[in-house]
Amino acid sequence: MKKLERICPVETNAILALIRRATVRKGGDGFMRVKAIGLILLAILYIGSASAQEAQGPLTLEESIQIAMERSLTVHSAIVGVQGSEYRRKEAFTNFLPWWTGQYSWTRSNQPQALAQGPVSVTAGPGGTFNVTSGISPDKDIYGFSTTLSQPVFTGGLNMANYRISKLGVDLSKETVETAKRDLVLQVRVGYFNILRAEKFLVVAEQQVKQFEAQLAVTNAFFEVGIVPKNDVLLADVNLANAKQSQVRAENDLATAKASFNILLRREINIPFEVVDILEYRAFPLTYQESIEESLRQRPEIKTAQLNIDQAKEGVKVARSGFLPTISLLGNYNRFSDDITLSGGENFRDSWTIQGVATFTLWNWGNTAFKVGENKVKVNQAEDSKTQLTESITLEVKNDYLNMQVAERNIRVAEVAIAQAEENVRMNEERYKYQVATQTDVVNAVTLLAQARTNYYGALSDFNIAKAQLERAMGRIYP
Repeated sequence: MKKLERICPVETNAILALIRRATVRKGGDGFMRVKAIGLILLAILYIGSASAQEAQGPLTLEESIQIAMERSLTVHSAIVGVQGSEYRRKEAFTNFLPWWTGQYSWTRSNQPQALAQGPVSVTAGPGGTFNVTSGISPDKDIYGFSTTLSQPVFTGGLNMANYRISKLGVDLSKETVETAKRDLVLQVRVGYFNILRAEKFLVVAEQQVKQFEAQLAVTNAFFEVGIVPKNDVLLADVNLANAKQSQVRAENDLATAKASFNILLRREINIPFEVVDILEYRAFPLTYQESIEESLRQRPEIKTAQLNIDQAKEGVKVARSGFLPTISLLGNYNRFSDDITLSGGENFRDSWTIQGVATFTLWNWGNTAFKVGENKVKVNQAEDSKTQLTESITLEVKNDYLNMQVAERNIRVAEVAIAQAEENVRMNEERYKYQVATQTDVVNAVTLLAQARTNYYGALSDFNIAKAQLERAMGRIYP
């Protein structure tokens, strides 16, 4: 129970309270005893699960990306969007197939009418329906059933263009998934390196505290034997207090970075975890020009822009289809009767027809031409968007490559600075012991060393983040 209290104190206290309430009851209440046993077993299972969670090793970057991919709502929405696009493609395909429709009707007339007597005339109505009239008889109620089978033969390219648009929409949705995945991977990588940066800064703050603690001990010893004045002790105390405040801020920054990472992975915000330290320098193997070429070849956004152009061109074909006639083949069957079941009756008639229908527009005041012009403008706009995107990607790669180079140079400078700062601290501490240097000299040396270490780890994390951003700009996905 002590281990459980350390891992999850709130839940443990609730379980213990329920167990106490169940076990203190007297009078042989068997149900409460069974309940107590059940709660104890639940607590044991909870300990096992909490211990397993605590025993998990540190997260690797690859594991973090996998968790984010599995739980990301953005990626899930993009994947579902592919399914929606597939449904739209299948819907567009049905326009090539015959459609079968049926209609049942009841008509009551104020005048008697009949279907089986006198001459009968059949006229085609809108939508492939037929109107049947006949001689007069006492019947006022007429029931009818008609069914039509319609097969498009030629639509001026309308159905084909719409199908291609929907098929390109599937490809667009797939590229949206790839874009979402790459964006998520970049977020995870940046968050991961931010945690490592915060951990390194915390280590630097802890080292600074230890150095000021050692300096305070030396100063106190010197003060006790009368070598230094009380002012030196007070100054050492202040410096130690300031270093501890910096350590608290570093701890808070680390906790914030981990909380943000938990949210990114869609986990409970306070779940404790550690990460594998991969903060290192590895030179980027490609030149700037090679990076540009790869980005223009692999970026899913460029593929998306080209698909938008292709869709716009198909839209022009859809508009142009209005200039051409549409040809359809219709098969109709009609049955009319004064019997509601349409199975017979005194007045009964059925008929069937086959029609070939060609429909074309004679004059619509330029409506079709205006639609064609509008869709041509959309093609030009899509092409301009692709050009702008290409230029934007080129600039993005350039900025990320330069940022990576700056961080790379800063790493080399910071490495030299750390070695010099460590030697400076050692010399000033030795000089202070022999009272050749002042307390201020030691403080300045320790501060410079902390700053040099901070600069080094900052440059190292900046390099890894800039490298991740560059790879994202090039269209790569890690790992």
